[in-house]
Amino acid sequence: MSASPTLTDTLLRVRGTVQGVGFRPFVHRTAVRLGLHGWVRNDAEGVLLRVAGEAAQIAALVDALQHHPPPAASVASVERLEPAAGDPPVGAHFAISESDTSRGSAPSATTPPDLALCADCERELLDPTDRRHLYPFINCTQCGPRYSLIEQLPYDRPRTTMRAFRMCPACEHEYRDPLDRRFHAEPNACPACGPQLSLTDPAGNRVAEPRDAINATVAALRRGEIVAVKGLGGFHLMCDAANDPAVSELRQRKHREEKPLAVMFPNLAALRDCADLPPAAEKLLTAPEAPIVLVRRLAGSRLAYSLAPNNPWLGALLPYTPLHVLLLRAFGGPLVATSANLSEEPLCTDNAEARERLCGIADLHLAHDRPIARPVDDSVVRLARTGQPILLRRARGHAPRPLRLPDELPETTLCVGGQMKNTVAVASGRQVVLSPHLGDLGNATTQAVFERTVATLGELYEARPALVVHDKHPDYASTHFAGRTGLPQLAVQHHLAHVLACLLEHEHPADDVLGVAWDGTGYGEDGTVWGGEFILLEKGRATRFARLRPFRLLGGDAAVKDSRRVALGLGHEMDLLGPLCARFRFSPLEHATLQQMLVRGLNSPLCSSGGRLFDGVSALLGLCLRNSFEGQAPLHLEAAASRAPGARTALPFDVVRAATPGAMLDVDWAPAISQLLRDPRGPDEVAADFHRGLARAMVAVATEAGVGTVALTGGCFQNALLHDLATEALGNAGFKVLTHRQLSPNDNSIAAGQALAALWGLTSVDLPS
Repeated sequence: MSASPTLTDTLLRVRGTVQGVGFRPFVHRTAVRLGLHGWVRNDAEGVLLRVAGEAAQIAALVDALQHHPPPAASVASVERLEPAAGDPPVGAHFAISESDTSRGSAPSATTPPDLALCADCERELLDPTDRRHLYPFINCTQCGPRYSLIEQLPYDRPRTTMRAFRMCPACEHEYRDPLDRRFHAEPNACPACGPQLSLTDPAGNRVAEPRDAINATVAALRRGEIVAVKGLGGFHLMCDAANDPAVSELRQRKHREEKPLAVMFPNLAALRDCADLPPAAEKLLTAPEAPIVLVRRLAGSRLAYSLAPNNPWLGALLPYTPLHVLLLRAFGGPLVATSANLSEEPLCTDNAEARERLCGIADLHLAHDRPIARPVDDSVVRLARTGQPILLRRARGHAPRPLRLPDELPETTLCVGGQMKNTVAVASGRQVVLSPHLGDLGNATTQAVFERTVATLGELYEARPALVVHDKHPDYASTHFAGRTGLPQLAVQHHLAHVLACLLEHEHPADDVLGVAWDGTGYGEDGTVWGGEFILLEKGRATRFARLRPFRLLGGDAAVKDSRRVALGLGHEMDLLGPLCARFRFSPLEHATLQQMLVRGLNSPLCSSGGRLFDGVSALLGLCLRNSFEGQAPLHLEAAASRAPGARTALPFDVVRAATPGAMLDVDWAPAISQLLRDPRGPDEVAADFHRGLARAMVAVATEAGVGTVALTGGCFQNALLHDLATEALGNAGFKVLTHRQLSPNDNSIAAGQALAALWGLTSVDLPS
């Protein structure tokens, strides 16, 4: 007679994005299949389960949790614990228990991001026999709103904005059935019990019944009108993307001169008619995150030229909510889907707020009565030549997925980021939770959203920070906010935070690394404007090993808008101010004034900025003389370089000992500018040689530094061509190359880098003597 198998009683703690993604039903199905009994529940730390059964079956469950979770889940860790006396017993079956809402400690469960409509829900949406046919708020555990409607953790319906909608018996049955895919789908609803549409004029007067709202909206769009449409995390402004007068009118009303407008297409087939669509782009567009993806526009497409003037790239996205699916199917063509705000302001989320702030912009408002707890913008991605995504804006679908710290923080830390493309983060234990993109803190409206986000992240995670980390720039709004908190403060150098954010993603120590941190501007340790930095990390110490050769930024902030001024600052260093003033048609009086400003340093700070160097070269090549939006001149320079034939020449950038204090080496751009000005070829070829020259200079500096790893970070590496050339050149030279994958290379990642700086106590960049 064989012996009975030994049963094991185990408590398992699962951390990560495991709430609101169908994780408990997945655990239930897997445990039942394996013959285990016990229970699973949500709590403030994630998911807790107690299982009893044979050791081999429990091991199989752990393997499934770690390696085969639901598609929208992300498991950070599975820990085995000893059951405690107060834990509920395992019972005779496997059950899904109610969430534990007790508060023994601050919550560390991860708030799931908002996810695009899944295939199962879309099938039901369009099925005339389904009870949710054409219902614009259909969702399940694999799709729909999450972060945008959560008010408290753990993630249960009473702690979301859906608590106002009492489920009907049919929805309640689905919600309670562990075998149903809507089991504990917190936004679960149907036409009988859920949110409803409304179509109103700007004054709030109804212009169509809810059942006719979409058709009436489509009729308005076909008339060339502009409609504010409420989605998951805010409103879009929408109009016919093929109607140039409508698009131009939207630009005028929104005060958005040339910055590209995103376009939503009904499906991939419609997008293929208008843009070159590589397989990697299709994969991104149809993923649960459903970001805006930059694709190359096809010549001769029927889209309005004014969508992206003088720009080969088109920001495309697919319908990611059931409302968008229904609207785009009914319209039958692409629609502009740009953020509903005035230029540089945050998203509108509340119906009344939208009517007030969009007065004079939107002709109609297609809204609904499901409240949005916090704004979430669309994520934006572009592709490197290798197909690797470069995240330009980390928002819907990606945030607030956490990042893991290499060690435990001794105290809860608030990181308030920088000024541009701001995000904030709460770091506790071994976890960093980064907010979605908030925007530029240059206006009071965005600053108010910033402060609300700090408060709501704190409330959501019951975080009581003991420390606030900020940028070293004394005039950033985030720095001023840090001072008002009354908490102990830690200031982190801007470009060091960029490098540390990249190391955080790759779990790489601060040793044997050269961080190449290139962006527009950042406050330097010597009080000058930095932005073309080579930061050497050795044994937990950071040193400014090299920089782009400094030059004067003529007019300070005025040069950010006027690329000609950057070109003149470069020319001044080469004794070419007079010829360049003539080239750019400055009068003799203007020439004399500008010369005095440069010679005396009047409102012309020294800078080493990579972003400004791109501005100046773009102006010198006649590609873009003024930036009407951030990054316009570098974008034109990249576009020109991408059109050039595949030559292998490069402009010369000399790596020399620094002529002035502040770094060991300078990357001298003067030989490249001198050759550029004499080059008889067209701007496309010269622009390509400029990019290749910079990539070769990075290899030369890394070789001088003697490191094994190079981290590429900062806004300049949003440039896919620079990213590709630098990655390839450094890789071919034998260096391990780290680039951003989960975070953006731009200032979206500063708060994450600040968290790692606090953990390691690494906040400053030493200057060589």
